[in-house]
Amino acid sequence: MSQQGRCNALVAAAAAVLCAAVLLHIEVAQAATFTVGDAGGWTFGVQNWPNGKTFRAGDILVFNYMPGMHTVVEVDKAGYDSCKIPANAKVFSSGKDQITLVKGGNYFICGIPGHCQAGMKIAVIAI
Repeated sequence: MSQQGRCNALVAAAAAVLCAAVLLHIEVAQAATFTVGDAGGWTFGVQNWPNGKTFRAGDILVFNYMPGMHTVVEVDKAGYDSCKIPANAKVFSSGKDQITLVKGGNYFICGIPGHCQAGMKIAVIAI
């Protein structure tokens, strides 16, 4: 291969790497952040908050609430439906929890007794 051919191959390879990096950046930049319950935050009656919204895998849900008053528990569909916390559930309690959505069903309840039953739970389906 000539010196010119090697140079052209290096330029083409560098251009391909640059294009791939730009495409990856665009994909990451498209993730959206949603505040659960909007200005009211994570509280009672948020069960219908996801209605009418489109969520994608990689989007971030922000749960704002008073620490000690509520928690956020990531559960499966059965835990969501029954308001029961499985043994392996992730429990968040910072008051400013940020959770990245996965593709498919994402289910969250408040772990304080009685709160889930009072409507403090959401189901989010991410595409």
